[in-house]
Amino acid sequence: MCQHDPRCPTAQAEDRDAARTETSRPEQGWTLLCNGVLFFEDTGELLPDGRIIAPRRPVALSAGAAA
Repeated sequence: MCQHDPRCPTAQAEDRDAARTETSRPEQGWTLLCNGVLFFEDTGELLPDGRIIAPRRPVALSAGAAA
């Protein structure tokens, strides 16, 4: 899919989110990357083969949990 030079990471690569944006719809909360990955604003992903990558949201620590 990617025609960039150097090529963007594939959809199977760990750094797949580093691929360039093809289409972005921030009002709908998603971005299509040039490697075919649909990246959602909650950090979830839909890969071209249909696999779902769960959101990777940061976990907030409560004041008592840091001790």
